[in-house]
Amino acid sequence: MLRARHASVRNLLTVAPRRIAAALLVLIALAAGYRILTRRAYSPAPAPPAAGAPPGSDQSVHPSFLYGIVTTVDGVTYEGRLRWGGTQEAFWSDYFNGQKKQNSWAAQVPPERLPTERHPIAFFGIEIVNRERPIDLTRLFMARFGDIALIQASGRDVRVTLKSGAVFDLDRFSASDFDDGVRVWDASRGVTDLDSIRIRTIELLPPPRPGAAPHRLHGTVRTRHGREFTGFLQWDREQSLGSDHLSGQAARAERTIPFHAIRSIARRTPDSSLVSIDGGAAIVLSGNRSVGEGNRGVYVDDPRFGRVLVSWQSFDRVDFSPGGSGPAYDDFPPGSPLTGAVTTRDGRSLSGRLVYDLDESEFTETLDAPSEGVDYTIPFTLIASIAIPVPTQSGPRRATVTLRDGMQLQLESTGDLGPGNAGLLIFAAGNPSPAYVPWNNVVQIALDRPPANE
Repeated sequence: MLRARHASVRNLLTVAPRRIAAALLVLIALAAGYRILTRRAYSPAPAPPAAGAPPGSDQSVHPSFLYGIVTTVDGVTYEGRLRWGGTQEAFWSDYFNGQKKQNSWAAQVPPERLPTERHPIAFFGIEIVNRERPIDLTRLFMARFGDIALIQASGRDVRVTLKSGAVFDLDRFSASDFDDGVRVWDASRGVTDLDSIRIRTIELLPPPRPGAAPHRLHGTVRTRHGREFTGFLQWDREQSLGSDHLSGQAARAERTIPFHAIRSIARRTPDSSLVSIDGGAAIVLSGNRSVGEGNRGVYVDDPRFGRVLVSWQSFDRVDFSPGGSGPAYDDFPPGSPLTGAVTTRDGRSLSGRLVYDLDESEFTETLDAPSEGVDYTIPFTLIASIAIPVPTQSGPRRATVTLRDGMQLQLESTGDLGPGNAGLLIFAAGNPSPAYVPWNNVVQIALDRPPANE
């Protein structure tokens, strides 16, 4: 038996190197193939030509459209109207998203004061270990394109500079919008899709010559809980123009309908929608992500709240209506520091410059929290106060967010209002070091009015 085991070991030692070598050859071949594919994918490819904008024309762009100068790693520049990912964000009120590489504010808090979170380990439903570790301080980046001055790429990093001068370093490979690439309508080069690997910088600018107004999607979205939101729309988080299309199957035939021909879309079943088009006809569409369960939700730029995302589970219907073209680049002034007063559960009142959740520090940044299947993204410019409930044995209650117009929102104690909030820094006037208040010690936050130009 012992000899047999030794023989087996010898055989394994003999065969293993061959298997390892074969595996390495396969990996090398795959890597070579990947490099070839990525080289092809990263080469700029011409997009379908834009109507009325042939190469060499004196192209004009409506002020509501994204516009800028894109410089590639080869030093080639493209200037013109921009659209992220070719079919996604197209306007200044749309958001650029990413993940911050590090939390620069965390260094202002002694490590032992940072909050922790429980990580229980269970075996057959019985908790056997309950570990605590520091709370995750990784934070997402969100900014309206109208608030951004410059985007720069270098290796794994994407640096975003806001109009205010604030600089944020993002990880381009962590769900960054930058990696979707950009479509450029260049007056001399035509319409070109640039993969992100080819891009060095994007300088955002107002268009030099105003053009025709776009047919921008606008309407009223109703939820299954009876709420209504009205404003500019992005269907399935992407389609925002009348020239964009809605696709699906109708009577076993593939249908593609331009949004400018659609009057309304109603959720019919979890996997289908009833689409009413010009002329009064109604069509049931299914078999496509955007008209069924795979729909990622509808963005609505409702002026009361900033922006909301109505999930497909909460969506009931949308009725389209004229709404104009939206804000221009110069309608977004530089952000200013977030200021206000914090009341604590131990009776203190602290005022000064604020850093909310060890993250947001400007009025143009946003409070993000859900309610009944709707995710609210509210710029701090719109918020007057935030009242934090005392957690109960049945769980945390809803927080009350009071807007400057007096409206009150009851938002779920998750996201920026939940236990994952890392607390607040308060920089009082004349004090070089900030005070730190953990989230569980916050009763209320009263925000100052931002400067008049915000």
